Amino acid sequence: MGAGTRVALVTSERGQPLDPDLPLAVPALVAAGLEPHVVRWDEPGVDWNSFALTVVRSCWDYTWRLPEFLAWAERVPRLRNPVDVMRWNADKAYLGDLERAGLPVVPTAWAPRAVDDLPEAAEWVVKPSVSAGSRDTARWTDAHAALAHAADLAAAGRVAMVQPYQASVDRLGETAMLFLGGRFSHAVRKGPLLRRGEGVRQDRDSRGDLLPVEASAAQRRAAESVLDAVTALLPGAAPLLFARVDLVEDAEGRPIVLELELTEPSLFLPQAPHAAARLAAAVADIVA
Repeated sequence: MGAGTRVALVTSERGQPLDPDLPLAVPALVAAGLEPHVVRWDEPGVDWNSFALTVVRSCWDYTWRLPEFLAWAERVPRLRNPVDVMRWNADKAYLGDLERAGLPVVPTAWAPRAVDDLPEAAEWVVKPSVSAGSRDTARWTDAHAALAHAADLAAAGRVAMVQPYQASVDRLGETAMLFLGGRFSHAVRKGPLLRRGEGVRQDRDSRGDLLPVEASAAQRRAAESVLDAVTALLPGAAPLLFARVDLVEDAEGRPIVLELELTEPSLFLPQAPHAAARLAAAVADIVA
């Protein structure tokens, strides 16, 4: 194999042992005639120019090293997803862009300081705008507790976001809609993570309670409309190799966007038997 077949699957020291996708992605890429290499994004001495494509995967320490991570991404040629997409997506402020584009998004209050700043709800979820894996995130039934959490995040130099907790999540969980090479691949139900009254915890496993599901037509339309909006919001960006749109149901049973994952999402390959081959085919199409 030559340089034209070398593909970097980029991980992190913490992420690699936790990543269930890599053990499936590597043999799928080999079967597609490619030469995959699992590499840490901060590993010294890596010649990123030697790869035909560099694919961001389990870089799950980027949330507390964001400037360093984006500076790395700026230096890497042939990166997917591209750095301009990741720069926009790494901060959940992108939800405001999606909402302004007319998409159904979970209502969000940014940096609230008073009860009147909170969205109307019986319960609230508070999280930092740069976060992953439910770190520094909690569900509150008391508005003052939610504000105290937001104040703690602000004191640490972070932007707090507060959303109404969607009651449907306790019954139905979230639905992750996975796209590979610009095409819908599969859907996975993610069980509820945030328990009432447990406060902030750092030991939740967002890759635990997972179940493959059949996406509804309404979910397909909602997810595809989000990706259409990304194309309009980021003109000139290279096509997405992967995307994950996390949907929940609102009080009327309609799918609404909770998060859009374009930076380093789990792709839930173990829950979809043919998804690893689809990922490999999408990589091969770019490399060709």
